[in-house]
Amino acid sequence: MRGITRNIIILGIVSLFTDLSSQMVFPLIPLFLTSVIGAGAAAVGLVEGAAEATASLLKVVSGYWSDKVKRRKPFILFGYSLSTITKPLFAFAGGWISVLLIRVIERVGKGLRTSPRDALVAESTDEVSRGIAYGFHRTMDGAGSIMGAALAFLLLAKGIHYREIFLLALLPGAVSVSVIFLIREQRASSKPEHNLSMKRSFRELSWNLRLYIIAASIFALGHFGYAFLLLRAKDIGLSDGTAIFLYLIFYIVYTIFSTPSGALSDRVGRGPLVAGGYLLFGLVSLGLILISNFSGLLLIFILYGVCYAMIDGMQRAFVVDLAPEELKATALGAFHTSIGLSALPGGLIAGLLWDRISPEATFVYGIALTTVSLLMLGHLKRRIEQI
Repeated sequence: MRGITRNIIILGIVSLFTDLSSQMVFPLIPLFLTSVIGAGAAAVGLVEGAAEATASLLKVVSGYWSDKVKRRKPFILFGYSLSTITKPLFAFAGGWISVLLIRVIERVGKGLRTSPRDALVAESTDEVSRGIAYGFHRTMDGAGSIMGAALAFLLLAKGIHYREIFLLALLPGAVSVSVIFLIREQRASSKPEHNLSMKRSFRELSWNLRLYIIAASIFALGHFGYAFLLLRAKDIGLSDGTAIFLYLIFYIVYTIFSTPSGALSDRVGRGPLVAGGYLLFGLVSLGLILISNFSGLLLIFILYGVCYAMIDGMQRAFVVDLAPEELKATALGAFHTSIGLSALPGGLIAGLLWDRISPEATFVYGIALTTVSLLMLGHLKRRIEQI
């Protein structure tokens, strides 16, 4: 398939095994916090938001530094290694604060690897196939998530405790780290730019890119994510095992649609795909308000999978489209940092609305900010088409 190069395949395998490990852990964290530790929705929102904010602060630094030294692989290796050795520590958490600390440390690894890795994806394929390359990478990521979530579901069904599952997550993580050594990074065509300051790098990002990042950050502020879909499943009386089953369905759909979404974006443009994903998330939020049974919630998880496939990889490709050639990782870092920093207040607000008003208030909040983001994308459409 055009655009799927050796490096793209290797990076896909790395993500597959990493997400197999991650999804044995992360979908269980909200359930572990509420069912085992006894924390509330606000703690769930704080843990998830703080984790993403921490990763995001490092994404801009690692992206800038990767561009400065013109290397990707060392950041990728260290970032994946740190995440792998940290996940089993959840097995020893005694309260929500310790869960928070471990989650934050694990996300440091993600912060170090994401921008350099996404830049390497762009550098490992040609421009006309960029969408399908990102889509394929997200498909492999999603395939690992399916396997991890399925394994977590089966282990829970067999009576395996959360803490034991967290320990088992070390094994696929170790496989992913070993595969990284197969990556072939091209030698830089020029020497590292020691005089390239971070301030200068940001000044060279176009206004179109900056405005798009603002729109994406507003969306991220209201994108409450899968943690609150899982809480909704519990809220209507479904078991933890059923909640994980729904989560598995979401990732199957996401995986199926990721590569076709990327291929479609190569034909019609990234903007329409991203806007369509935002609109679908608004409909998902509305559905969560209206639906209170298993069959309805199953449909919502399916729609969320389609929505996530349209947004996840395509936003990254869109940023690369708008970024200067020599500052791809810096631009990706700025993007990831902006939307990640929005995740901390966004997750906390969503949790507080859930605890102090109602679950429906959380979903109304998501609809409101999604609407603002869509209006901004509509305003930016003409500007972006001129690039």
